[in-house]
Amino acid sequence: MVDKPVVVVLHADNLPEGMEQVSSVADVRYATADTLGDAVPGADVLLLWDFFSPAVKRVWARCDSLKWIHIAAAGVDSLMFDELVDSDVVVTNSRGIFDRPIAEYVLGQILAFAKGSARSAELQRSRTWLHRESERIDTAHAMIVGTGAIGRETARLLRAVGMTVSGVGRTARASDVDFGRVHASSDLATVVHDVDYLVLVAPLTAATHNMVDADVLAAAKPGVRVINVGRGELLDTGALLTHLGSGQVAGAALDVFDTEPLPGDSPVWIADNLVVTPHMSGDADGWRRRLADLFVQNFERYAASEKLQNVVDKKLGFVSS
Repeated sequence: MVDKPVVVVLHADNLPEGMEQVSSVADVRYATADTLGDAVPGADVLLLWDFFSPAVKRVWARCDSLKWIHIAAAGVDSLMFDELVDSDVVVTNSRGIFDRPIAEYVLGQILAFAKGSARSAELQRSRTWLHRESERIDTAHAMIVGTGAIGRETARLLRAVGMTVSGVGRTARASDVDFGRVHASSDLATVVHDVDYLVLVAPLTAATHNMVDADVLAAAKPGVRVINVGRGELLDTGALLTHLGSGQVAGAALDVFDTEPLPGDSPVWIADNLVVTPHMSGDADGWRRRLADLFVQNFERYAASEKLQNVVDKKLGFVSS
């Protein structure tokens, strides 16, 4: 008789739905960060439903049978540590679940800036009738920093409404089906001079940390808008606030932050022309069930000894396509 695989689900305040297919053929254990250490010995598979938890590193010495970790997120920066990277454990992510919702969020923020939605709301609250002109977006240039699945979906959507789109990735290329031209990330400060919307969707790695800093913002086109849906650490927040204050940056929409939840005393809350949303750009209705379904489908592949989907290159920190 073949032993059932052991699957551990690390969760916080909610459990994944639709796990019946897994539990019918596997021994499924549910654990929180506090109980994970007792759950992982003998486990073959670890589902990180609580995907920001640092608990895996803390209990790594007890992961004596682990073969596969799946994270219910697109970014894996909160998971990666040296012992895991150097191990034979396969890591997969939830690439594909958040692409369209995040692209729609980006488009929504661009439209809100161009049409002055925040100003309209202010005037309505004060019962002020003030005729104004708005901007067209089909004459604007959006530069998307990050050329993975989310960046590509965003590029396709922005092109569909007539925007000029370019990309920034690890290596430059003159012709790309979605971005047109892709610039090397090392050249970012030299290519932002004509950008109306700078959109950050890159994964967080050593190479992308604070990649949009004071120099990049100073080199950008005066009046640029910045939209960050990647990771808070991609952006030097202090430099952003400085350039918002001077008018060099005309507006920003931030969905991700260095510290989450955003502390109540952060100056980001009260900065003019800055939109704050609580890391929700990809969380469209039904997102949790879609995340669970993706894991179940991948587990079926695992059980059948088939190639897993969304395998992360642990050295790079993302799925290499």
